[in-house]
Amino acid sequence: MSRMLDGMGRLIAHHLQKPVRGYEPFTPSNPDALRQSLQPGDVLLVEGNNRVSGVIKYLTQSTWSHSALYVGPIDGQAAADGEPHVLIEANLGEGVVSAPLSKYMLFHTRICRPVGLTVEDRALVCGYAVERIGFAYDLKNIIDLLRYLLPLPVPRRFRRRMIALGSGDPTRLICSALIAEAFRAVRYPILPKVSAGGSRVARAELSEIRHSSLYCPRDFDISPYFNVVKPTIARGFNYKRLQWADAGAAAAVAEAPLVPEAVPVTADQAALAR
Repeated sequence: MSRMLDGMGRLIAHHLQKPVRGYEPFTPSNPDALRQSLQPGDVLLVEGNNRVSGVIKYLTQSTWSHSALYVGPIDGQAAADGEPHVLIEANLGEGVVSAPLSKYMLFHTRICRPVGLTVEDRALVCGYAVERIGFAYDLKNIIDLLRYLLPLPVPRRFRRRMIALGSGDPTRLICSALIAEAFRAVRYPILPKVSAGGSRVARAELSEIRHSSLYCPRDFDISPYFNVVKPTIARGFNYKRLQWADAGAAAAVAEAPLVPEAVPVTADQAALAR
């Protein structure tokens, strides 16, 4: 039974992974700026262009449909052209894999950086993700995948629950769950549940880590514990240096005289005029 469900899940996953025609990012990434800005432990959010991306965007009411963890160059992992793999992600139909940064250069992306994460804990977060390369993507719960084929209107209060795929098997992960579990390993918060505790005299806020399956890509964007890093600004931005497409036309208009200049009359023209 389990094999049959996995087989059906893979067929559905293949369908959901097909790209949507006509996708064009409104603001594609600047490759050099993105590469120079990323640090190990950063979360890279991606605006995907396949069928499941559209459903995730609807359910989460967000631009972001995918997330990957930047860990820096991984030993023994490189693309065919020699570019090192620097990202860890869990992909539908593939499982947990590594990837080069160039994979998302043509996509709209956002960098989310954990604030105050120590060097030691950053290494633990990255190591946790790297060790899970080869884990399967969670396809076991066929009902969860089937509902992606029927993206019917869903009440807002149920949308987060709808995004929670999974059988609970720790060797089967989805993209945001993988990253959430990596940060949970060092007890770094993303969007913890906060409840009041203690007595009336001494109130205390107690943070509780949510289950990893309840996290989605946008949570890293709205988390109060992650900074949004914009590569263009991080490199030093001066609006005076921008080259506008209409600058040449504007300069030509500015140089044109408001009143036509007088043309000197030659002696022959003056004689003819008499």
